[in-house]
Amino acid sequence: MSLSMPDMTAAAGAAASAATISPLALFLQADIVVKIVMIGLLLASIWTWAIILGFSFTLRRAAKHSQSFEQDFWKAEDIDRFYESRGKTDFPSAKVMAAGVAEWRRSTAQKVIDRDGTRDRLSTAMSSSIAAEVDRLSDRLNILATVGSVAPFVGLFGTVWGIMRAFTAIAAEQNSSLAVVAPGIAEALFATAIGLFAAIPAVIAYNRFSHGINRLESRLTRFADGFYATLSRELEGQR
Repeated sequence: MSLSMPDMTAAAGAAASAATISPLALFLQADIVVKIVMIGLLLASIWTWAIILGFSFTLRRAAKHSQSFEQDFWKAEDIDRFYESRGKTDFPSAKVMAAGVAEWRRSTAQKVIDRDGTRDRLSTAMSSSIAAEVDRLSDRLNILATVGSVAPFVGLFGTVWGIMRAFTAIAAEQNSSLAVVAPGIAEALFATAIGLFAAIPAVIAYNRFSHGINRLESRLTRFADGFYATLSRELEGQR
């Protein structure tokens, strides 16, 4: 079965059109403004994925070590000995414990112990430590939130600019056929696609990581409450 000359011409034209609207071709033939938008969105996407991978490891590591630390802590018979061996590690639960122990030692070093004041200071010290750990862990979440909310609009700006350029070309050539319109429209819509490509993972990761940080904060709060209760009972025996 052989193709006629018109069929071969149509097939060649279709192949040329497909090549023209490939992602690389769309980028190369784009206007300088649209190119800047595409490059910025691609860099934002790479940055987003770097944060996602790094933050996943950090959050999983913090949750794992905090859980192990708390389990060992509640099994320990001597808090001072446990603190000297495990309380100076760089994990959230250990830092909360270190804040409580430091305040306990300062408050109970006085000749006359103010029990109510000591309890208030212990609660404040451990609450501040929890807040500091949460702030430290969630430091880069604002970047994910920014990319997730801004990237679609940046892509839309590239799309609007590209469509304006396409209509200008149509007016200059006085030809509104699909062959003339399609490359410009495809180039413009490609900017929006890149914007969504950057924004969707950022939004999903932000929501997921926020949930993980909230769970870790709840775990630290429960640990601080239990440790506070232990120190409060110990305070009752102080003279």
